Amino acid sequence: MRRSVAALALGALMMAGLAGCGMPEGVDGELTDDWAGLPEPKSFVPAAGVCYSTDFAPIALRALSTPVDCATEHRVETTFVGTFTGAPAEAGKPPARDSDPARAAFAECDKQSATYLGADWRLGRLSLGLALPSDKAWTGGARWYRCDVTEKTNVEENGTTVARKGTVKDGLKAVDAPLRLGCYTLDVQSTLEITKMAATDCTKEHNGEFVGVWQAPANQKYPQVTDVAAWQAFYNNCRQKIAEYVKVPKDDDLAARSGVAPVLANEADWKTGDRGARCYVWLQDIKINKSLRAAGPNALPITD
Repeated sequence: MRRSVAALALGALMMAGLAGCGMPEGVDGELTDDWAGLPEPKSFVPAAGVCYSTDFAPIALRALSTPVDCATEHRVETTFVGTFTGAPAEAGKPPARDSDPARAAFAECDKQSATYLGADWRLGRLSLGLALPSDKAWTGGARWYRCDVTEKTNVEENGTTVARKGTVKDGLKAVDAPLRLGCYTLDVQSTLEITKMAATDCTKEHNGEFVGVWQAPANQKYPQVTDVAAWQAFYNNCRQKIAEYVKVPKDDDLAARSGVAPVLANEADWKTGDRGARCYVWLQDIKINKSLRAAGPNALPITD
């Protein structure tokens, strides 16, 4: 209390002194009316090309989004940052993950990440996630969305996130890039259920190989495990990818040349717009020690 009184008295004396001496030209005695206005507060907006040591989270909290040097160990890299506009931006909260605005944002993430990586992210041991601001940040004006890529130990068996060093930028540009998917040893049961897909060097004995990605249309039904009819579209279109990769005819004999193994996103990611099926050729009765890329019809003979 004493300190407050002294400060008040000092302020009064200073004003009295100013009044007694007269005001300099251009000074009106009002100490605050000439101050520049404070700038409007701006909400936090993340940046592309930034890495984070934390795992991917669908809600990107600023407190958990401290950037790290991509040359050091990290678990997430942002490939693109977009902005919601129009009606979605005027909503009272971020869009639901299975909504049209979220699917449009994921589609843009898909496109921009391909540019950043040098190819479709599904060609590599990578996952792509759509990260949105929290409800609180949205209320504060945040309208961004973040496209985050993580490297996985594998993408066929829900592999864990890799703590990598070095940026993934242009990491898929070369067809022989280390991040690219390649050859596999498949463990298949008598019921034709694939129980394991282990990545291996193509020069070592194997019976499977990644051949490409089929983008399912928006109206394609997500196939449940026992829904044979729903899976048929994936089998048929992945066989087309086999033909393109190996360079064999797209004819009625295609199904007699090899087996096929489509690998999809989980159903939640499917609803957000991840409709890309990774396609693998499966050699049912033989094993080889070289890649099938452009190997031609003799590499996949027609079997009874």
